[in-house]
Amino acid sequence: MIIVTGGAGFIGSNILKGLEAKGYKDLVVTDWLGKEDKWKNIAKRELAFVVLPEDLDQFLTKHEPEITAVIHMGAISTTTEKDVDLILRSNQHLTWKLWEFCRDFNKQFIYASSAATYGSGENGFKDQETLDYLNALRPLNPYGWSKAFFDRKVAREIAEGRKTPKQYAGLKFFNVYGPNEYHKGGQKSVVAHIFPDIKADNPVKLFKSYNPKYADGQQLRDFVWVGDIVNVIVWLVEHPEVNGLFNVGAGEARSFYDLAAAAWKAMGKEPKITFKEMPEELRGKYQYYTKADITKLREAGYKEPMTPLEEGVRMYVQNYLNQEDPYL
Repeated sequence: MIIVTGGAGFIGSNILKGLEAKGYKDLVVTDWLGKEDKWKNIAKRELAFVVLPEDLDQFLTKHEPEITAVIHMGAISTTTEKDVDLILRSNQHLTWKLWEFCRDFNKQFIYASSAATYGSGENGFKDQETLDYLNALRPLNPYGWSKAFFDRKVAREIAEGRKTPKQYAGLKFFNVYGPNEYHKGGQKSVVAHIFPDIKADNPVKLFKSYNPKYADGQQLRDFVWVGDIVNVIVWLVEHPEVNGLFNVGAGEARSFYDLAAAAWKAMGKEPKITFKEMPEELRGKYQYYTKADITKLREAGYKEPMTPLEEGVRMYVQNYLNQEDPYL
């Protein structure tokens, strides 16, 4: 039995599809579904249970002998969320509780960290696990800080020689895009945001740059296809001997202009791209450059190639966004 927290969310639901495709059964979702269409993210999956987060403790106790792994994707992932107490309860307290369960009962524990832990990138994008390096990182928002907080806590446990889960793997995702993110509102990927305008043949608007080193639309990100995230996680499930903190990205920095142009091309249209003002509250907290160094992941044994930006965007646009049923 594998538990996927946040399993009805964007990355979580894609992980379920990937595990199911590999023949895994007894898959369990822990998530809130709410009153909107989030349930559609898991409607096509064959699941053993859907467990509300408030019932998770009881479920873990009852099914402990059957559980082999916990894949913890559940989090408050909104980078603009200001309720830090809410963020801590979800992103630190629950994560530690699951760490303790996997530690005490010898289970695999794979959890989502975040590239937001790197802040503006002044200390680089190395997935180092030393406390000195982790303590030097300066996230730009409470979400990033909550993820960095847990990474440091794990690093202290390791440094002090304390007992760990059977497997522990923290994954620093970069800018992920792909199907089943439709419920995320303002946190959807840029591809999902601009697609309705592209379909209607209206110009898309990207943020202007407020950094003289970058022209409008030339801000750089490591955009990673969600299918690559899934492949890494399935590989980790199948390699419980692999432990540590790992960047998971495409390993290259591409511009938002490139991303938008790829989406236009996927629809067989010439790009129409303009620029708009960035909200004031974002200007001082904006990352102008991210690029995942995935050397450590490669050295751990993961050999699959990462999907090129143009191919990932093409698959997303043609196979999902432009379909009547866009769900995975």
